[in-house]
Amino acid sequence: MADIISKENRSLLMASVGQKHTKPEVVVRRELHALGFRFRLHDSKLPGRPDILFPRYHSVIMVHGCFWHGHGCRRRPLPESNAAYWRQKIERNMARDAAVLSALETLGWRSLVVWECAVLSNSTLRKHAIARIADWLREDLPSGQIGRSDLI
Repeated sequence: MADIISKENRSLLMASVGQKHTKPEVVVRRELHALGFRFRLHDSKLPGRPDILFPRYHSVIMVHGCFWHGHGCRRRPLPESNAAYWRQKIERNMARDAAVLSALETLGWRSLVVWECAVLSNSTLRKHAIARIADWLREDLPSGQIGRSDLI
């Protein structure tokens, strides 16, 4: 399917996509704060500037968009136009994400990747995702990820 807007407008649109305070990130922060967790945001001293940092638990949460970070769920399929570019772009993002998680682990931080599909789904799945995150923090579980398919 061909793109319905011009190349220049598409470029402007994609450039406007934010990196901080995204909707899925804000949802996770709001829910965890309501449960009594306190955290810091986007610590520039750590690799990858983790979205949410829990110094007390020596843990970080990265909230990833399914499209931009290559989750592969049905929520955000790759565009059909300029597919080679997008495939390469997403693969670079995935390689960078793996390097960041490895660097965090080397520094002794536990990390959890929370996918947008887990927290922007229906309210029941979102509640399950938040409960799993809270358990992960409290029980000192190993690094991992939570996506929609992990909750069904």
